[in-house]
Amino acid sequence: MHVSIIPTPPVPVVAKTSRLLPSRPGYQLGRKRQTASRLCRRILAAALALGVLMPQPALALKLAALGDSLTAGWGLPADDAYPAKLARALAEKGRTVTILNFGISGDTTAGGLARLDAVLAAAPDGVILELGANDMLRGMDPAIPRANLDAIMKRLSDAHIPVMLCGIRAMRNYGRAYAVELEAVYVDLAQKYGAVLYPSFLDGVTGVPGMALPDGLHPTAEGVAEMVRRSLPTVETFLDRLGTSRAAP
Repeated sequence: MHVSIIPTPPVPVVAKTSRLLPSRPGYQLGRKRQTASRLCRRILAAALALGVLMPQPALALKLAALGDSLTAGWGLPADDAYPAKLARALAEKGRTVTILNFGISGDTTAGGLARLDAVLAAAPDGVILELGANDMLRGMDPAIPRANLDAIMKRLSDAHIPVMLCGIRAMRNYGRAYAVELEAVYVDLAQKYGAVLYPSFLDGVTGVPGMALPDGLHPTAEGVAEMVRRSLPTVETFLDRLGTSRAAP
């Protein structure tokens, strides 16, 4: 004969009693559900606590590279320009960084200042500033690039956008006094605005066979790769500073 057992609701636990509760199917099911619920709550609480205590992944950063032909990648495919190769090198080190190329061939510091609104509109987390080579090639008084770069960095500072400033080595045919005065511009402005300074953007390229195009001024693809390799530690220092400033309340 088949007998159907109808589960009954769990019997509530009464404080201060030693009476054993009846072993009923409904009661056992209720107890299991309560135990499972408590276990789930504990697991969830532990997971939330772990999430708070564990380091959170760094947010992706966006940089703007404001420069001349050395940034634009004159004579090279777009993928071989400094910003593109730098982004790939950073990705290989586990850093996801978008780098917007604001390089214009032939641009001077005055041209960069005139284009600064477009850079600000892009709302970058930081700016790699590389300008002044064309000022030098035109024989401009170092006071001119100093004033223009100062104005650029002042506006970026007012917008709370940190800068990595890339310097240049002046050609010696302009004379030692000119070279000293021009190169001091970058050191002085980096100190004034607390910027990360990379003293010589063409380090490893100028005068090195195979690293420059026939004009002797612009880097080859291999030259750009060498520029990226040499500047990478400075760029990473810059990125670490950006990450710290973004995490600050």
